[in-house]
Amino acid sequence: MPPEEDQSSHGHVILPEPTRSPWWSLGRRLLIGVGIIAFTVLLVWIDRGGYRDNNDPPGYHIDLIDALYYTTVTLSTTGYGDIAPVAPHTRLINAFIITPLRIAFLVLLIGTTLEVLATQGRRMFRIARWRSHMTEHVVIVGYGTKGRSAVDTLVNNGIQRQSIVVVDKGGAAVSDAHADGLAVVTGDATRSGVLQRAGIEQASQVIITTDRDDSNVLSTLTVRQLNPNAYIVASVREHENASLMRQSGANSVITSSDAVGRLLGLSSLSPTLGTVMEDLLTYGEGLEVAERDLLVAEVGQQPQSLPDQVIAVVRDENVYRYFDPTVTQLARGDRLIVVRPARELPWAPRPGTHGEETDSEDA
Repeated sequence: MPPEEDQSSHGHVILPEPTRSPWWSLGRRLLIGVGIIAFTVLLVWIDRGGYRDNNDPPGYHIDLIDALYYTTVTLSTTGYGDIAPVAPHTRLINAFIITPLRIAFLVLLIGTTLEVLATQGRRMFRIARWRSHMTEHVVIVGYGTKGRSAVDTLVNNGIQRQSIVVVDKGGAAVSDAHADGLAVVTGDATRSGVLQRAGIEQASQVIITTDRDDSNVLSTLTVRQLNPNAYIVASVREHENASLMRQSGANSVITSSDAVGRLLGLSSLSPTLGTVMEDLLTYGEGLEVAERDLLVAEVGQQPQSLPDQVIAVVRDENVYRYFDPTVTQLARGDRLIVVRPARELPWAPRPGTHGEETDSEDA
């Protein structure tokens, strides 16, 4: 693994691997190799009377060191010939036991080398294939608590994990992202080279949520320079930095300290109101805040008359509160911000939207 400063400067793509740790595989092979050597040494030592060392006087039997020496030069196919089996049964043992052990030992060494090379090649191929399919994806900068919550929300609303790329400097965040089945680019997101490895030019959305406002601002500037069309959502810890974040190119800015402070204040003033707000922010339980298309049958109606609890209307990229006179009557192309039961997938299109009915109406 390259040193951390190299990762921050250049960035490395790491795809989640379903296999065991390479250290486990290497340790297992090492134990097998040691086992083969130990068994062969024991076999030679037990039958030491059937061997002759040409450097020793006649009648002298090999000792334990000679057995270890003979084993290593035999299994490695070096074969100096100074120690040789002379008894018939010893030669049979060498032919039918030690020779297969020698072959197994060589296969073990060669197999380990080939596996390392194959793993590198397979990793390069997977990354190349991943890059070729990575377009209109979501880039998450920073995989802390906020980053994980953002990913959970996206996945629960239909975004595939394969369409999400995490950019983080490394450490525990990389392990957490791998455990969640996400591709990771390790490095500093303020550097254009790191973001380019995450395919930032083809990304449709970017969520920036590191624990430092200055890093978030620099990352936003870099993302906007590389991709003028991406929709950028960024978080800031302090409210005074929100305007700076918008000037840097963020489309939406979330002030984490203010949001938490308001929720704490509401919970203190009205515990029930705090419970409702927490319910709205918790996915999969009770109520959800969602955006949906306007149904054909709803054109011309008032927002208050719809079955869903409409809280805002999106018209021409502008957001109007449901009581605003501008949206007294809903028009074709509007989108609704609603509160609906959590059992309904919030972002899923409903039957009867304009896009689905256009052909039938024109016909």
